[in-house]
Amino acid sequence: MLIKEFFFLIILGLIYSSPSCAQNLIRTNAAEIKIESNAPLEIIKAESNNCQGILNLDNNEFAFRIFIKTFEGFNSPLQQEHFYENYMEVSDFPSASFSGKIIEEIVLPLESTTVMRAKGELLIHGVVKERIINVTLISDPDGLKFSSKFEVPLLDHNIEIPNIVKQKIADIIFISVEGILR
Repeated sequence: MLIKEFFFLIILGLIYSSPSCAQNLIRTNAAEIKIESNAPLEIIKAESNNCQGILNLDNNEFAFRIFIKTFEGFNSPLQQEHFYENYMEVSDFPSASFSGKIIEEIVLPLESTTVMRAKGELLIHGVVKERIINVTLISDPDGLKFSSKFEVPLLDHNIEIPNIVKQKIADIIFISVEGILR
């Protein structure tokens, strides 16, 4: 098991270990993540509905993880294969994660759409970067809806694009995430 995967499991354990976590722990197993590359010669889009996440409302700590091989919807099967094997190297880095803490206090139910800041460690391709990402939260009868949009520069995570395809893959990937924590 990779050290970073072990670290993610430790974070989940800390969140679960809160004395009152049974009442204040909300989670999802089906958050949607969309990725998009807008390069001069090609637009590449893919998505997954398999993002797992957990939020402890007692201390605002969170952890989210996505297995890279769950992304689908590429322009072709060959493009998907190159994404998995050549760029994301899923045999070495099978998942990506974001874990940390919501900076602002969450008081439920939220009276309106609320934008908060999630500060944590974004792990992609084996490289951890500290990030602050805006997250929109909305109270809903089904739970707590969340959504976020942010950018990931490939160089920040040591993802190299060969010169031969530089015009087909953008240097910055757009990410959007949404789901409901219950």
